[in-house]
Amino acid sequence: MKPVLRAATCLTALSLASLPVTARATDDPPVTDADTVQTVTVTGVRQSYRGDFAVKEIPQAITTIDEAVIEQNAILRLTDALDLNASVVRQNTLGGLWDSFAVRGFAGDENLPSGYLVNGFNAGRGFSGQRDVAGIERIEVLKGPAAAVLGRGEPGGSVNLVTKQAQLGRTFGTSAVQYRSFDTVRAETDVNLALTGNLTTRLIGYAEAGNSFRDTIEQRRWGFLPSIGLGLGARTRLTYDFEWTRVEVPFDRGIVVLNGNFDTVPRSRFLGEPSDGDTVARATGHQLRVQHDFGGGWSLLVGASHRDTLLTSASSDAETLRSRQKLYVDGTSLSRQRRTRRYTSAHSVLRAEVSGEVMTGALRHRLLIGADIDRFDTDQLFTRYRGPVVSATTTDQAGYVIDIRNPVYGRYPVPTTSLLTDRLDVQRTMGAYIQDQISLTDRLQVRIGGRYDDFLLRVDNRLTNVLGRRKRGRFSPQAGIVYELSKPVSLYAAYGEGYRANIGADFAGRVFEPETSRSIEAGVKLSALGGRLTGTLAVYELDKTNVLATDPLNPGFSVAVGRARSRGVELDVNGRLPGDVEVLASYAYTDAEARSRVLDPAFSFQIQPGDPLINIPRHNLNVQAAKRFSIAGQSVQLGAGVQHVGARSGARGTDFVLPSHTLARLFGTVALTDRLELFGSVTNLFDAQWYANSYAPVWVQPGAPRTATIGVRAGF
Repeated sequence: MKPVLRAATCLTALSLASLPVTARATDDPPVTDADTVQTVTVTGVRQSYRGDFAVKEIPQAITTIDEAVIEQNAILRLTDALDLNASVVRQNTLGGLWDSFAVRGFAGDENLPSGYLVNGFNAGRGFSGQRDVAGIERIEVLKGPAAAVLGRGEPGGSVNLVTKQAQLGRTFGTSAVQYRSFDTVRAETDVNLALTGNLTTRLIGYAEAGNSFRDTIEQRRWGFLPSIGLGLGARTRLTYDFEWTRVEVPFDRGIVVLNGNFDTVPRSRFLGEPSDGDTVARATGHQLRVQHDFGGGWSLLVGASHRDTLLTSASSDAETLRSRQKLYVDGTSLSRQRRTRRYTSAHSVLRAEVSGEVMTGALRHRLLIGADIDRFDTDQLFTRYRGPVVSATTTDQAGYVIDIRNPVYGRYPVPTTSLLTDRLDVQRTMGAYIQDQISLTDRLQVRIGGRYDDFLLRVDNRLTNVLGRRKRGRFSPQAGIVYELSKPVSLYAAYGEGYRANIGADFAGRVFEPETSRSIEAGVKLSALGGRLTGTLAVYELDKTNVLATDPLNPGFSVAVGRARSRGVELDVNGRLPGDVEVLASYAYTDAEARSRVLDPAFSFQIQPGDPLINIPRHNLNVQAAKRFSIAGQSVQLGAGVQHVGARSGARGTDFVLPSHTLARLFGTVALTDRLELFGSVTNLFDAQWYANSYAPVWVQPGAPRTATIGVRAGF
C-alpha cells in the first residue's frame, strides 16, 4: 500500500504547488436550461453523434448522470455510477476485473467487457479493469434504437462517458483525500492550467489502496488522465486526451450457494488462493480531436483514438460442472480449477462528422453526416487445470479442493495447467451514416436516416491451426417522430435496426454470424419549472437474433443461443423541486427473455423460450433527494437515497434465482471555508445482504456491507 499512498501524496502536493492562490475555486456554474443537449463555445468541445438538438427534440430516451451526483454519493467506479439509472443493470464482471452491464435487458458478448463510448468514440472493449470515475464530467445513457448512427452498440442503448476537457484560458483546480471502510485511502486531483491564451492543460490523477470486505483481498489502483486544449483561431480547437491506468487486485469469483442457501458461507469468505497473487490490468490510450465551426450552423469534427490494454492473471476458481464438483457430494469440499490468463487488446478508431442545417422551401433540415473506421484486435492466451469426474477414488488433491467451512489456503501444490486457448480475434469495420431531422411545422419533426457497415472478422486459433473468417455488410435504418404537445410536453416514437459483429468463434472454430436487432419505442418528455425539472416516460420492445452466451464447458468461447426479446417501461425524473430540493428518480420494468430453444446436454444447460435472461431483474428502482441549507453561516448539503433491485435469474437454463435487495444510503457535505469542504457518505446503511451478479451457484458475487466514507476537498 505504501508506494501507492506515497504516489498519491506526491500527486496532491504537486497539484497544490502548481496553482496560483488567486485561481478560481470552481468551474463555471452548470447550465440551468435542462433542455440543452450541448453548447459549442470557444472553450467547449462538441460531442459526437448528436447534432445541435434540445433533449425534447430527440426521439430517444436520454439520461445524464453528472459529476455533482457522482461526487455526492462518493462513487469511485463506473459500475456504481450506472446503478443510479434503473435501465442499466450489472452483469458478470470476470471476477471483478472489467465493466459488464446490460441496458434494457441486453448485455452483449459475455466474454468481453461491455463496450461504451468515450467522447463519442467506441471504447471500453479492452481488458483494463473496472473504469474509475476520475476524469468523467458526466455519463450519458443513450437508450433505445440508435445503432443507425452509433453502429456497433447494443439495441438497448449505449453509455457515453464525457471526460473533463482542458478549458481554454482558465486556471482552477480541486484536490481531495478520503478514507473509507476497510482501510481504503484515496487521493485525487484535477488542475486546469492556462499556459497561454490559446493553450491549456488539464492534469487529472488519482491513487487508491486498501483492503476489502473479502478475506485476504487488497487492491491498488492509480491513473493519470491529462488533457491538452489548443485554440487554432476563433473557430478551431484541437484537443488531446491521454489515459494511463493500472489496477492490481486478486481474481475473485465470489461465494458459493448450496441448495439455494445464501448463508452457505459468509459474504467475506474467499475461496481462491491468496498465493495466486494479483491480477494486473493496464491501459494506455490516446484521443485526438479537431473541431471547426464554419459558421451558419455548420461544424466539422475529426478525430482518432487508440487504446492498448493488457491483463495478466492466475486464479483458483470453483468448478462449475456438477459431475466434477465434490461440493454436491459432501456439502463442504469445493473442487476448483486452476487458471491463468494473458489477454491483450488494441483498439483504433478514426472518425469524421459534419453537422449543420439547410432549408428546402419551408422545411428546415438538420443534417448529421459521418463515417468511421474501427480496428479491434484481441489476443487471448488461457491455460487451465481441471480435476477429474468425482468418484469414490478421486482424491482431494486431484480435485484441488478447499473446505468452504474452514478454508486452509495453500494446502495442495499448485496444479500444472495446460494450454486451452491461444487465439487472435481481428475485427475491421468501416461505416458511414446520415441523419436528417426535418421540421414539418413548429411542433412536428421527423427524423430519418441510416448507416451502412462493412466488416471483416478473422479468428486465428493457433492451438488448432484453424483460421476462421467472415465478411458481411449491412444497412441499418432509423426513423423517428417528435410532436410538441405543449411547451413543457413532447411526444416521440422511434424505430431502428442494429447490426453488431459477434467477436470470436465457437470451440470448433466456426465464426459466428453477426447479431442483428430491431427496436421500437415511444414516450413522453416533460420539462417543467422553467426547465429545472425534466422527465421521460418510455415504453419499448427490442428483438435480436444470433445471441451469444458463454460456453460453460470451454472458457473463453461462446455458443449461439438464437433469439432474445426485451420489452419494458421506464421512468426517469431529474432536477430541482421548489424549496431547492434536488431529486433523481429512475424506475425500470424489464421483461427480458430467450425466444429460442437450446437443448444440448453437452453444454450442461437447457434454454427454453420464455426463460429469463441472466442477471436481469423485472423491477429496478433508484431514488434520491438532497437539500442544501445553511448552519452557522456555512453551506451544508444532506441527502439520502434508496435502490431496489428485484429478483433475477442467477444461472442460465436453471431455476437458480438471486434474491431481491434494497439498499439505503446517506451523503452530505459541509463547507468549512470558501475553498474547503468536508464530505461523507454511508452506503448500504442497514447492512443488508445482497448479491451483485451471478454466473452459477458456485460463482456468486456478494455485495459490500455497510461502507462509510469521509474526506476533505479543496478548491483553488
